[in-house]
Amino acid sequence: MSLLDVKNLTLQFKTDEGLITAVDDVSFSLNKGEVLGLVGESGSGKSVTAKALMKLNASNVVYGDNSQITLNVEGQAVDVMALRRPRDLRVVRGGAISMIFQEPMASFAPAISIGKQMVEQLLIHTDLSKAQAKELSIEMLDRVGITEPATRFNQYAFEMSGGMRQRAMIAMALSTKPKLLIADEPTTALDVTIQAQVIDLMKDLVAEFQMGIIFITHDLGVVAQTADKVAVMYLGRIMEQGPVRDVIRTPAHAYTRGLLNALPKLDDLDAPLMPIPGDIPSPLERPSGCVFHPRNPELRPGSRYEVERPPLTEVRPGHFAALFPEDVAGES
Repeated sequence: MSLLDVKNLTLQFKTDEGLITAVDDVSFSLNKGEVLGLVGESGSGKSVTAKALMKLNASNVVYGDNSQITLNVEGQAVDVMALRRPRDLRVVRGGAISMIFQEPMASFAPAISIGKQMVEQLLIHTDLSKAQAKELSIEMLDRVGITEPATRFNQYAFEMSGGMRQRAMIAMALSTKPKLLIADEPTTALDVTIQAQVIDLMKDLVAEFQMGIIFITHDLGVVAQTADKVAVMYLGRIMEQGPVRDVIRTPAHAYTRGLLNALPKLDDLDAPLMPIPGDIPSPLERPSGCVFHPRNPELRPGSRYEVERPPLTEVRPGHFAALFPEDVAGES
């Protein structure tokens, strides 16, 4: 049984200009002890998809009729889409699911100490006493590698470095012992050495707690080091998904190839960077057919991808791409 099953997730926002589609028919699953990388340019719908798992999107959101999010915890299936009351939502908001945000300074209240915030969430989500919550919080700060955790417990976010704040955010997210951890670009604001430490820490935590992790990033290099499988998103749709080594070594979709070609090549520092041509269009002006077709340099004029939306087709065992079946052996 999967830890998480997302099926046909469609999500639109009501605006003065009309309905804006942010996520379009997205499906994926995640097992215990598994890391799924959600990859794509800014505006691809990665964070909106993740927030939907916790029902954290704005109140003007409209979900598709066929959207399903099922969280399987302790032998019970939780229908996330059916959760309405704040009390019921606690299971996906800090209970069985926790989230690490990109910038911890925006997540920690600046006028409240780190420790007080950690204790407060434990009192909400567990049956611990205040003393027990403090003890567990200090223990978690120590587990994520923060020196002098008892002292740091009483500090404020602005008194910590970026890497230490990120570790404190991870400690806070893990203190409720979630089954699923959502990491929304947790290494983007950190320098390279701290990035490596955070990635190693998350690998250790997966092995120790056997939790599932959804790792959101635009960096395929980070995903290659971290994830077991990857889903590549563009304009709210999944373009390709499968085992991370398979997708990165033999990408089937032109968008995935474009992301990989845009990475600097350490073995050829003189090679020019190869960005994907064009920009992500406005959600109000979604292209017909394959949403990536206006930027796809591999398409021939008059391609059916301009007018028809390709299905996710299995190109290799467990590896899917948004291609028509007859193009699986060729190009998109």
